Amino acid sequence: MTMGLKNKLNKNNIKRGIVFASKVGDFVENRLGKAVEDSRFKAQDLPEDPEKLTWYRVPLEKGLSGDGSEYYIYVKIGDPDKLCVFFSGGGVAWNEYTAARPVTGGKVAAGLPNYYWNNLRPFTQIMNINVGITDIFTDKNPFKEWSFVVITYATGDFHIGNNDYPYKSETGEDEVLHFHGYVNFLESMKVAKKLFPKPSTLLIAGNSAGAFAVPALAGEVVDDYYPKARNITLFSDSGQLLYKHWRKTARNIWMCKDSLWKPIHGDNITLEWYKDLYQRYGDRFRYLYSSSSHDYLLSAYYNDIVNKKYKTDWDVQEEYYGQLKEMVSQLKAITPSFGMFIDDWKIPLITMGGTVHTSVREPHFLLFTQDGISMATWLKDAVEGKVYDVGMELLKKEK
Repeated sequence: MTMGLKNKLNKNNIKRGIVFASKVGDFVENRLGKAVEDSRFKAQDLPEDPEKLTWYRVPLEKGLSGDGSEYYIYVKIGDPDKLCVFFSGGGVAWNEYTAARPVTGGKVAAGLPNYYWNNLRPFTQIMNINVGITDIFTDKNPFKEWSFVVITYATGDFHIGNNDYPYKSETGEDEVLHFHGYVNFLESMKVAKKLFPKPSTLLIAGNSAGAFAVPALAGEVVDDYYPKARNITLFSDSGQLLYKHWRKTARNIWMCKDSLWKPIHGDNITLEWYKDLYQRYGDRFRYLYSSSSHDYLLSAYYNDIVNKKYKTDWDVQEEYYGQLKEMVSQLKAITPSFGMFIDDWKIPLITMGGTVHTSVREPHFLLFTQDGISMATWLKDAVEGKVYDVGMELLKKEK
């Protein structure tokens, strides 16, 4: 057998393997989605007389998902004095190429590029509620009794976009990505204000894409909806992705309002927004940030940005680690009281040699510990006024 024939056979085998993995991934996602739809755990639409500590959906008439489909949020009625406004994650689209590649179970399973969720199909309930900080079934969750508004995410714009973006799909068809994250946010906050008018304790948190949204929108949450709240904590879980064109993306592609793109001057959009936020509000808020040391997913996104390779490996994970050390130092320079939770948690098969991507809405929020402390305990202490760092020794290792 010639070398050329061997290479051709190998390529064909790889292609068939990708196709098979893609079909399996789509099948699994569809089955899980159907299981959610058919189960007693499916969140129902908010009734006129809702029960406490029960998750409900609230469809928003003016809301829109990225593909033009329905948009809704999740709410839980709990302690009226304690409210968490939670910004969900779900990837990001920053150009036409990424816009054309939304997440599917098949793409994830096959390792194909997939950048953001573009709708709220049944499977996404698993990502949004009843896990980690949103778990209502275990008394170990210190936030079980809190009221919640989960601002779901299916627009690829860090919750700040206001644009209808035309692009060519992977098959060459004309499509539109509705970057309506900001409109969705405003409509969500109307619901929040109506259901929870006067909380005294406010936690504004988010994971992944939602982690970026926290410093971008926290000031607006407080000024326009909860100006009388006095105990306010901000928490971004895993919001590091360096890209030199964030300012251009926010202004020209997402078309966000001026006050959101103008503070962006560097490649770390989360850092830029926290700098701007602290200049305006100072110590009125408590500030918290968390990340794993070698985030397998954010390192893959970064690899795609700089090397056009949507995959993670040890080299790019180490690059992420070096960037994290710098970011933590810069956040501490904003205010030394910026609380940190750094972990090195790994999950076999999932983290691909690296460490986890986000924890606050994962089972390990309650189950894993770093330096003997769970993220749940650290966050509970922080909202009660005791802010401290966990896992900082991990940042002292040499690359």
